[in-house]
Amino acid sequence: MRTWTERAAPVGPILLGAAALFALLLALPGQTVATKYLSDLFVILDGTYRIAAGQIPNRDFHTPLGPLAYYLPALGYWLSGALGRAMPVAMAIVTCGLALPMAYVLASRLRPVIAIPFGIFLLLIVAVPINLGEGITALSFAKYYNRIGWAALGTLLVMYLAPERNHPRQETLDALCAAFLTLLMLYMKLTYGIVAVGFLLFMLTDRRQRRWSAGAVGITVVAALVIEAFWRSSFAHLADLRLAVDVGGVLRGTWGQITDHILFNLTDYVLLGLFAGLALRNTRSIRDALFYGYCAVAGFLIINQNFQAWGIISLHAAAAVAAETILRAQERQAPDADEHRWSTAAGAKLLFLAVVLPTIVHCAAALGLHTVAATAKAGEPVGLPRLEQVRLANLWTWNDYDAAIPYLATLRDGVEALSGLDPKPDGIFVLDLANPFSMALDSSPPKGDTPWLQWDRTLNGTAHVPAEALFADVQIVMEPKPAGDSSSTQSASQSLQTLYGSYIAANFDVARETDHWKLYRRRQLSPPQATLPEAGRS
Repeated sequence: MRTWTERAAPVGPILLGAAALFALLLALPGQTVATKYLSDLFVILDGTYRIAAGQIPNRDFHTPLGPLAYYLPALGYWLSGALGRAMPVAMAIVTCGLALPMAYVLASRLRPVIAIPFGIFLLLIVAVPINLGEGITALSFAKYYNRIGWAALGTLLVMYLAPERNHPRQETLDALCAAFLTLLMLYMKLTYGIVAVGFLLFMLTDRRQRRWSAGAVGITVVAALVIEAFWRSSFAHLADLRLAVDVGGVLRGTWGQITDHILFNLTDYVLLGLFAGLALRNTRSIRDALFYGYCAVAGFLIINQNFQAWGIISLHAAAAVAAETILRAQERQAPDADEHRWSTAAGAKLLFLAVVLPTIVHCAAALGLHTVAATAKAGEPVGLPRLEQVRLANLWTWNDYDAAIPYLATLRDGVEALSGLDPKPDGIFVLDLANPFSMALDSSPPKGDTPWLQWDRTLNGTAHVPAEALFADVQIVMEPKPAGDSSSTQSASQSLQTLYGSYIAANFDVARETDHWKLYRRRQLSPPQATLPEAGRS
C-alpha cells in the first residue's frame, strides 16, 4: 500500500514501460485494421503520400490541420516502408514521444496513486485506434490528431500544480516540457494550441511558477519563428482555418448537437464539480476556481470543434489537479494520521480511480482487439494497390461493414478505370470526401487542392476554395455516380458536383465512364494559329 503513496514510487519508469508496451502492440503486427471511417483513413494517408511526394501543407494543399498532422504519419511511412503500416508506426512513435514529458510532469506534481492511473489513462488515449466516445469494436485511426491533442493538453494542465519539492533543473525542465507540449498542439491542431497558450499566459500570474511559464512562452515564440522560416505557410494556414470557421462557426453544429455534448459529458462535469468543491473547501482560492472553470469551458469549446460526442479530457486533468490538492491539504492537516482510516483523502483516491478506470479498461480492450485482429489478419484487404496492409474487418460491426463493402467496390472500379487511361493520369481530383487514387496509382498529386472535402465541415456553398484555384493543377476529375441511396456521403458528393460542376464542364471533357464513375480530362487548348501578314504590308 505504501508504494502508492510514497514519493519514491517509480512513476516515470512505470509510465515509460507502459508506453513502450502500447507502442509494440501497435507497431509489431504491421497491419492497419479498420471497422469504420475508411474515408477518413484515406484522407490521412493521402496527406501522408503528399508529404512523401514533396508537398508542404497549406503551401501546396489546403488543410485546416497543422503540419504535424501529416508529417507524423509521413514519418511512420518512412520508417515502415508502406502506407498501410504508416499509422500504427506513427502512433507508436507519438505514444513513446509523449511519454517522456508526461512521465516527468506527472511524477513531479502528482502522488503515484494519482499519477500512475492518470498517466496510463492519457497514454491509452493516444495509442488506442478508436475515436473517443465510440465502442471498443469501432476500430479506426481516424481523428487521431484529437487524441494526441487531448493527451498533450491533459499533461500540460497538470503543470498548474507547483511541485512540492524543487531540484536545481526544475524550472528548466518545466519550461522545456511545457514548450514541447504547446508546440505539439499548435502544429497538430490549432484549437488545442490556443488553449495551451492561454494556459501558459494564465500561469504567468503565479509568482511561484512565473519563471518556467515565461520561459515556455519564450521558447514557443522562438521555435515558431524558426519553424516559419522553413515552413513559410503560417498565414496560409490561418487562411485555411478561417475558411473552416466560416463553414462551421466557433460553436460548430446545431444547438441540438451542442446540447448532446453537454449531456454526454455531464457525468464528468458533475465529478469535476465534486472534486473542485472539495479542493476549494481547503484552498479558498479564487485562482484555483478560475483554473477549474478554464478547463471546463475551454474543453467544451474544443469538443464542439471535434467529431466526437464524449471525451473532454481537460475535465479529467482538472480532476487530477483537484485530487492532488485534496491529498496535500489532508497531509498538512494530519500528517501522522492512520493511512487506512477513512478520510476525505482516501475518498478522493477512490473517486479519481473511478473517474479514469472505465476509460482505461475500454481503451485497453480496444487496443488489444486491434492487436489481435492485426496479428490474425482479420477481415479482408481493401483491395487497392499500395494499400495491401489496410484491412476491413467485421467485428460485430455489421452496419459499418455493409456500408464499406460497396464503397470499396467503387474505389476498385475507379482504380481500374484510371489504369486504362493513356497517358498515365496525374493530378487526380475526386469530388468526394477522400482521394485514395493518387497514392494507389503512385500518381503525382495536384497542387492547390485539398485532400479533405467534407461538406459542412471543410467547405459549403458559401465558404469554399474558388474553383479556379482548386483545379489549377488538376488534370483528371473523378465524379462519383449516384448510388441510388440518400446517404450523407451521396448528398455531400452531389453538393460538390453542384458547386464545381459548371467549372468542370467548361474546362474538362469526359474521358471515360464506368458503372460508378465519370472521368474528366482537362481540355487541351488548341495551339494559336500563325497570323499571316495582310497583303500590302511588309
